[in-house]
Amino acid sequence: MKNYTLLAFLFFSISNFAQIKGTITDEKGNPLPFVSVLEENTYSSTTSNEQGNYQLNVKEVGKNKIIFQYLGFKTQKIVVSRDSKSVTLDVVMLEESFALNEVVIDPKNNPANAIIRSAIANKKENSDKTARYTADFYSKGMFKVKDLPKKILGQKVDLGEDMSSNLDSTGTGILYLSETISKITFEKPNKLKEKIIASKISGNNKGYSYNTASLSTYDFYDNTLDFDIKLISPIADNAFNYYKYKLEGTFFDDNNQQINKIKVIPKRDKEPVFEGYIYIIDDSFAIYAIDLDIKGYRMKNEFTEVMNLKQSFSYNSKNKIWTKNAQTLSFNAGIFGIKFSGKFNYVYSNYEFPASFEKKTFGNEIVAFEANSNKKDDAFWNQIRPIPLTIEESTDYTKKDSLQTIRKSQKYTDSIDTKNNKFKVWDILMGYDYKNTFKKYSFDYKGLLNLTSLSFNTVQGFNFDSGFSFRKWNEEEGKNTSISTTFNYGFSDQRFRATGEFSHRFNNINYATIWVSGGTKTAQFNGAEPISKIVNSISSLFFKDNYMKLYNLEFAQINYSQDILNGINLNAKLGYEQRKPLFNTTDYSFFKRDDLYLSNNPLAPDDFTTPAFTQHHLFKTSLSARINFGNKYISRPDGRYNVKNEKYPTILLAFEKAFAASEKKYEFERIGASVQYDLSLDNKGLLGMNFRAGKFFNAENISFIDYRHFNGNQTHIGTSDRYLNVFNLMPYYDNSTNDSYLEIHSEYNDTGFIMNKIPLLNLLKSTMNLGFHSLAIPDRKPYSEFTVGLDNLGFGKFKVFRLDYVHSYQGGTQQNGVVFGLKILNVLD
Repeated sequence: MKNYTLLAFLFFSISNFAQIKGTITDEKGNPLPFVSVLEENTYSSTTSNEQGNYQLNVKEVGKNKIIFQYLGFKTQKIVVSRDSKSVTLDVVMLEESFALNEVVIDPKNNPANAIIRSAIANKKENSDKTARYTADFYSKGMFKVKDLPKKILGQKVDLGEDMSSNLDSTGTGILYLSETISKITFEKPNKLKEKIIASKISGNNKGYSYNTASLSTYDFYDNTLDFDIKLISPIADNAFNYYKYKLEGTFFDDNNQQINKIKVIPKRDKEPVFEGYIYIIDDSFAIYAIDLDIKGYRMKNEFTEVMNLKQSFSYNSKNKIWTKNAQTLSFNAGIFGIKFSGKFNYVYSNYEFPASFEKKTFGNEIVAFEANSNKKDDAFWNQIRPIPLTIEESTDYTKKDSLQTIRKSQKYTDSIDTKNNKFKVWDILMGYDYKNTFKKYSFDYKGLLNLTSLSFNTVQGFNFDSGFSFRKWNEEEGKNTSISTTFNYGFSDQRFRATGEFSHRFNNINYATIWVSGGTKTAQFNGAEPISKIVNSISSLFFKDNYMKLYNLEFAQINYSQDILNGINLNAKLGYEQRKPLFNTTDYSFFKRDDLYLSNNPLAPDDFTTPAFTQHHLFKTSLSARINFGNKYISRPDGRYNVKNEKYPTILLAFEKAFAASEKKYEFERIGASVQYDLSLDNKGLLGMNFRAGKFFNAENISFIDYRHFNGNQTHIGTSDRYLNVFNLMPYYDNSTNDSYLEIHSEYNDTGFIMNKIPLLNLLKSTMNLGFHSLAIPDRKPYSEFTVGLDNLGFGKFKVFRLDYVHSYQGGTQQNGVVFGLKILNVLD
C-alpha cells in the first residue's frame, strides 16, 4: 500500500508541474550540449542534451527566473511569465569575456596559488554546507562502439545477432542506453541510501539500470577521488605536491560573484592526477565548476584513452549554499582497433538540507528498487525525464524495444536456435552446443578432440577431457540448475576416469545452493591445487620438472551453501573418499631426455616404489563460515546483490572432521581461521593482508593427504594478480603439517605512488610491490620471504606481466630467486 501511495503522490506532483523547454545555441546557431538550466533560488534544474534541447519542470505559478549557465559563456537569467503548462523558450548564449589584469606573474607570487590555498583553507567549511541532504537524482548512460573491424587477429568478430543489429554498415552504434530516476539521502563522508523509482534499459524491459548515485559520487572537496586508483583532487591538502596552477581569467556570474578560471597542470605526467580547469568563487572559495580530464595511463587503465569529468554548481541566495546540479562523465577507449565511447549524464535537483537524520535512516541496504520500477511507460518518462532524448537515443529506444518484442517471442527464438543448433558430422570430434532460448535450457558436448583441455603429467602422460553439461535457468526467480559430467583419459596409464555434478541455486536472495558430485579423478595432494595444469605441462615437457603430485580419488559429496544473515555465509559439506596411491607411468619430455623425473611420492622424491600412503577410505564433514562485517547490499526485485564494506576485513572460520575411516588412525579434527583485509592508503597505495591459523586434533597418524599443505611455488611462474595466498620459493610439501600452523601474507602495492616519481622507471607506467610472507609450525624453524617487484608490466595496452625478486630464509638456509608473473595463465588454465 505504501508503494501505491508514493506512486500516486509522484503522479500528482508531475501533473502539477509546468514545463519550460526549448533549444540552446551559440551565436552561430550551433547547439550547446549540457548547459545547466535552473530556476533561481530553487533546486529545480536540468541540462541540455547533445542537440541543445532542454526541458525544465517548475513548480511555482507566476513569474519564474530561469538561469542558463555554461562554461565559457555568459550566464543568462530570463524571466518567464507562465500562462500555460508548457512554455517554449529558445536561448542564444554569448561567449564570456574573461578579464585578466596585465601584470607580470612572479612564480613565487602566483595569484592562482593564492586562490588554491584559500580554496584548501576553506574546503571543510564549504564541504560541510552540503554534508547532509536529500535530493532527486537522474542519470542517463550511453555506451557506443565505433569502427568495429570485421576481424581481430584473423578471427571474425561475432557480437551475436542482438548486438550486431545495433550497428550500422560502418560498425558504429549504441550498445547500451539506460536511464534512472531515484531519491537519494546522503551524509558525509559516505552514508548513502538510494531509492530507485524508475529504471529503463533500451531493448530490455526486464533490466535494472546500474546508473546509480552510489557509483557516481565524485567530491573534489575530498583529498582523493576513486577512479580504480585514488586520484588527487586539485584542492587536496597536498595538492601543491602534484599540481601547478595558472589563473587564466575571471568573470562575474548572475549574482555578481567573481569566478576565477584556473588551469590545473600536473607536475609529473605519470602521477594519478587530473588536468584541465577548476573554477573557484572569489569570496567563499567554493567550487563553481569542474572541467577536468583523466588520462587512462594515470589511473592504470591502459584501455581508456581519456576520461572527462564536468560538474556545475548553482547558488541559492536564500541559504547561501553552492550545490552540484549537474555532472557529466565521458570517456574514449579502444583495443584491437575497436573504438568505444561512453557518456553518463547526472542531474541533481530538489535538494533539502535537514539539520540531522533519524538514527535508523542509514542501514546496510544502500540501493532499493521500487516494485515495477522498470515497467514505467513512455508517458511517464516523457514527463519526468529532465534531459530530453536526442534523435539517436529516441531511435535506439524505439528500434530496440520493438525488436525486443519480436526477439522474445517463441517463433523468433526458435528460428535463431534452429539455425545455431544445426548438427554437423565433425561436431562429434569438435563439440556441439544446443540451446532452447524460449524454454531457457541448454546442452553442451565438449567433443572427442577437446584440445583446450590437453595437459601432461608423469602419472597419466598426455591426457584430455570431454563431457556433457545441461543447464536450465530462470532469471526472474533467480534459479539455476546444472548437470554435468567430465570424462578424462590418460594415454600413458591408459585409464578412463569420470566425474559428475548436479547443482541447483534456489534464489538470488540468500543464494541457497546445493551441490552433489561424485566419481573418480586424479587429485593433487594439496586440494588448493597450487600447480596449474598448463604450468605443470610446460615445466615437465620442457624442463623435466614434475612438481605436480597426484593420487587417485573416488568420492561422493554433497554441499549446501546459504547466506544466513547479512554478510554471513555458511557452507556445509559431507563426503566419502577412497584414496589410492599412483606412480609415474612415463618418462617422456621434449628436452633433457637423459634426465630423470622425480617420483610421484612428495615425501620421498627419489623413491619410485614406496607410495606416499596406503590405500584407505574415510568420511569427511566440514562447516565453514565467511563473515563480511558491515556488509552492504543492493535490493532488486530479481535478487539481492552484496557489496563488501571495504572498511572491514573478511573473516573465514572452518571446522573439519574425518570419521568412519578404514583405520581409526586416519580420523581427525581440525579448526581453522583466516583474516583477509585490504587497507587503502589513499593515493599512497594498497596494503593487502591475509592471516591464517589452524590446529589439528587427534591427528598423529593421519594420511599425508589430510595434512595442511601450503601453496608453494617451485616453477618461478606466478599466475595470480596478487601473491597473498602463496609462498613464492617454498617447496610444495616440505612444510606440510598435521599440527598447528600460522601463515602470514602481506603485500604493499604503491599503485604508482613511488614509481611515478623515479626518472626513467616511471616510463614503464608500472607499480611497485613489496611483500612479506611467513609460516610458523611446531618443531621447525619459521619460513620467511621478502619480495620486491614491479607489476603492471607489458607492451602497449597489455599490462599482464609482473616481475619479483624473492629472498627466503628458513633455519639458516637462504634462497634467492625471481618469479615471473604471467597473469594471463590464470585465465587460460
